[in-house]
Amino acid sequence: MRTLSFIACSLAIAATALAIDDYKPGPDSLPQPGVAHGETTVHVYDQSKIFPGTTRKYWVYVPAQYDSAKPAPLLIMQDGIRFNAINVLDNLIAKKEIPPMIGIFVTPGVVPSLSSNTALPRFNRSYEYDGMSDEYARFLLEELLPHIAADQKLNLSTNPSDRMIAGESSGAIAAFTAAWHRPDAFRRVFSAIGTFVGLRGGNEYPTLIRQTEPKPIRVFLQDGSNDHNSYGGNWFLANQEMLSAFEYAGCDVNHQWGDGVHSGKHATALFPDAMRWLWRDYPAPIVANPAAKTNQPIMSILLPGEDWQLVGENFRGADGLAANDKGEVFFSDHAGNCIYRIGLDGQLSVFKSQTDTGGLIFGPDGKLYAGQGAKKRIVSYDAGGKEEIIAEDLEPNDLVAARNGNVYVTDSPNKKVWLIQGREKRVVDEGIAFPNGIRLSPDQSLLYVADYRGQFVYSFDVLPDGSLANRQRFYHLHLMDGSTQSSADGMTVDTLGWLYVTTEMGIQVCDQAGRVEGIISKPQARGPSSLAFGGSNFDTLFAACGDKVFKRKTQAHGVLSFQTPIKPPAPHL
Repeated sequence: MRTLSFIACSLAIAATALAIDDYKPGPDSLPQPGVAHGETTVHVYDQSKIFPGTTRKYWVYVPAQYDSAKPAPLLIMQDGIRFNAINVLDNLIAKKEIPPMIGIFVTPGVVPSLSSNTALPRFNRSYEYDGMSDEYARFLLEELLPHIAADQKLNLSTNPSDRMIAGESSGAIAAFTAAWHRPDAFRRVFSAIGTFVGLRGGNEYPTLIRQTEPKPIRVFLQDGSNDHNSYGGNWFLANQEMLSAFEYAGCDVNHQWGDGVHSGKHATALFPDAMRWLWRDYPAPIVANPAAKTNQPIMSILLPGEDWQLVGENFRGADGLAANDKGEVFFSDHAGNCIYRIGLDGQLSVFKSQTDTGGLIFGPDGKLYAGQGAKKRIVSYDAGGKEEIIAEDLEPNDLVAARNGNVYVTDSPNKKVWLIQGREKRVVDEGIAFPNGIRLSPDQSLLYVADYRGQFVYSFDVLPDGSLANRQRFYHLHLMDGSTQSSADGMTVDTLGWLYVTTEMGIQVCDQAGRVEGIISKPQARGPSSLAFGGSNFDTLFAACGDKVFKRKTQAHGVLSFQTPIKPPAPHL
């Protein structure tokens, strides 16, 4: 009796083991009679400048229903043709469950060896796919897609809601990364057994999703409980972390978990349903989630539906934003050699020409203080634009003025922070790699100095005589993939004591404990170098971005350092 029970139990265990990853494709994944077949052709691309020296195959699928007079939606898939995608496209297009779309299936690049007999080629798959930079998205948008459109004479839609990108394993994280960096180009993502683990930084995505303002991306995730568990991490747990982050952020996400290993069987079986879900309600545009659906702290600052608006453009080097007590915002166009004023009505006017200024700040005397780097001095301007020299023999970058009249200045080339008191100046700190942005806390008890070449914003205690003490690398900033520096530049603070820092990644918003609570997207690819709250209620965030200046209405309210200090609420610890 025991023997029979043991045999029965063993058979049950064996049956269970055999059932793992036992997924079969359904009818929509198989050729069907009477369904018109699209044409698929294979090509080679070896002209990349973004991934120099690489060669790769790609396939182009053109549906039978393609109409060259209309821009065609697009599916891009990494690692070539996966998930029986050609059959799925034929069948779902014929059933009108998805729009007729072009399919592009591309393999990762390989750099051929000089001698195939003695050396291996360089395999670019992990570099192109697992990395978190925008290089692969740029490769698609700037090189491969224009080449295909011209070579195949295809009318490809540029509407981001018309574009889906998909992949499995490293190809899946590559698909998501492309949409993450370029939601203006890709908004539908299918991720199968995605490699969101610690190979090239993909494990950081759940945190970034939780902190970054919502992006207009729709994502379908698939993985199996028997996926890899290796030196890079646990794939199944990592995908569950991704789902949790998407749900926390209120993103448009769906998922299906199974018991599969690191294979495409499950993804192939569910791909038709994933396509239906991802393309549901087409052609309605995919938009970022409403604030009501998110738990993100950043949405306590931002206003739903409010985006960056252009204030002015064609500047040669906009920088040094500063607001006066009315809420008018001033900024310098360093290369243009003048200072502009943005009125409360949004109109631009020239405040002062021939200025050679960079950083600006208003003081308690109502004057506008400015750094003149080439002339190695600090000057002030009264309401009529009359210039007066305040301090000389320093190389100013940015500056901040306290209520008591003290002015702190970063001297980037010489790695110094200066204190100017009346007509006297002295060094109060030195040694930061590249001190740049500088601001006071709302209560003026702390001074913040951004290190452009590092990862941190430094915090100092301000002593009664204006000197600094207790320097700490306090604010921990995110770095872009491949960067060794944050490029932290201009800063501003709000009434909650939150610090806004312009960085290569975006505007990182930190609480008083030094933690990044949220990331505001850059107004354009070239990020801002300076920030200031302005407007009549000081609830409009202005950003200087080189040739342009933008503004964005917020729920936050800025603090002017030359006014009476305020004590913000304590942070949650």
